[in-house]
Amino acid sequence: MILATEAEGLSRLFDLDFQLLADTVLMIIAMFFLFMFASHFLFNPVRKMLNDRQAKIKGELDQAALDQKSAAETRALYEQKLNQAGKEAEAILADARRRGMENEAKIVAGAKEEAARIVERARTEAELEKQKMADEVKREMIAVASVMAAKIVQANIDTNAQHELIEETLKEIGDSTWLS
Repeated sequence: MILATEAEGLSRLFDLDFQLLADTVLMIIAMFFLFMFASHFLFNPVRKMLNDRQAKIKGELDQAALDQKSAAETRALYEQKLNQAGKEAEAILADARRRGMENEAKIVAGAKEEAARIVERARTEAELEKQKMADEVKREMIAVASVMAAKIVQANIDTNAQHELIEETLKEIGDSTWLS
């Protein structure tokens, strides 16, 4: 008996009856509608969200690439401007050096001219002083000659004595003073 009930339970387990088939078909139809419902309301929005996110990321990557390219171009432009500014600064410095050298040459030339004028003035003043001294010496000689003439008259001496006295006076004063 146990064997018969067991055999009957096993045969019933694998026995396909109409109710089992109807339940299975209903379950498959329900699963299909549940899958369609989930697909329409769950999977499609998730796919759309993922596609939108993928498009957004791709757009951001493209924009980043454009920004990087723009930054590289800007950097190259700034480096070019920096080099150009360096060249301009060097040109300005060279011009300033050249102007400085020209100014230095002008100042030196002016100083030389001024020194030449000072030397010329000093020579002129020395000539004038020499002339004054010569005039003073001549005055002194005249004064000495007058004193001598007075002595000659007083002494009432002869011409030989007068010549000796003049020669003696000239030796005291000096020939070069008289001649200049």
